[in-house]
Order: sequence, then C-alpha cells, then structure tokens
Amino acid sequence: MTVLSDKWIKKMAKSNKMITPFVPKQVRKGKISFGLSSYGYDARVSNDFKVFTNVNSAVVDPKNFKKDSFISRKSNTCVIPPNSFALARTVEYFKIPENVMVICLGKSTYARCGIIVNVTPLEPGWEGYVTLEFSNTTPLPAKIYANEGAAQFVFIKGNEKPDVSYSKRKGKYMKQKGVTLPKI
Repeated sequence: MTVLSDKWIKKMAKSNKMITPFVPKQVRKGKISFGLSSYGYDARVSNDFKVFTNVNSAVVDPKNFKKDSFISRKSNTCVIPPNSFALARTVEYFKIPENVMVICLGKSTYARCGIIVNVTPLEPGWEGYVTLEFSNTTPLPAKIYANEGAAQFVFIKGNEKPDVSYSKRKGKYMKQKGVTLPKI
C-alpha cells in the first residue's frame, strides 16, 4: 500500500474528475485551509448543516432514525451547541478509483478547539458528496465555517483492485447528493 502524493491527486482530479471542484493548491489567507496538500486534499464543508437537537425528545436510533432528531440550516456558519453534534457535507464531489481507499482526518484547527470531524473511509469505487460528522466535545457552543477546510483526505493505493468494489456491490451511500442520514 502506498500513500499517494499531490502529483497523483492532481493528475486524477484532472483526468478522472476524482475531485470536483478541485483546488490545486492550499488556500489559507483568513480561512481554515483547504485544497491540495503534499499527501492529501483538504476538503471544504458546504453551507448545508443538520444540527442534532433534543427539542422533540427523540432517541437517536441508527436502525430507526427519525428526522426530528435535528434541525436543518443553510448558513455561512453553524453553531453546534455544547456537547452536541452536527452533520454536513463536503463542497467537493469525490469519485474514488477502484484500487484506492481514502482515509479522512479532521483538521487540526478544529481539533484544537475540541471539535472532532469524523468520516468513515471512502471505499474503492465509491462516489458522492461526503457526509461530515462534527462533534462538539466542549461545554461551550462551537462554530463551523462553511466553504472552508474541514478535513484532510489521504489517498492510499492498494496492491490490486478488490474483487468487489463499493460501486459493484451497489453500496447504500453510493452517489449521495446532500447531507445523508443513516440507512439500513
């Protein structure tokens, strides 16, 4: 297995449209950085947020998820209440090659503020907008900035293509468009 460089990511973004829209260099000035880095790509969070709330006394159940567990917001910022959680999606659409797996790590700027960004791996052959999970681990409200960096994606090339890729097994999150809720 090999971690793939900026040269490979740039080539794939141009030839296969692996990342759309693609920012070919780090953008930083006054923003939480995003764009191409040495061995990864820092994706941005869109302005579409779903913030978990207990207004309706809902129980979060991954097998029977109810939409009244959150409120939806479109905004340039999102304030996550203390010890709470929000879902969002990337600005970028990803098309992962069948011999590559992508691991996502939260940006240090958010992590150092007690905001944890989680994303499950992007499997070989998967494509779509990535749903981002933000956890506010602090006792204070926490702010997320739309159209700025949220997480770094690291591309790992496997030794060969798998027998069954995510697209071939028709995975339930294939080609997701917006903030995608849990599915069974």
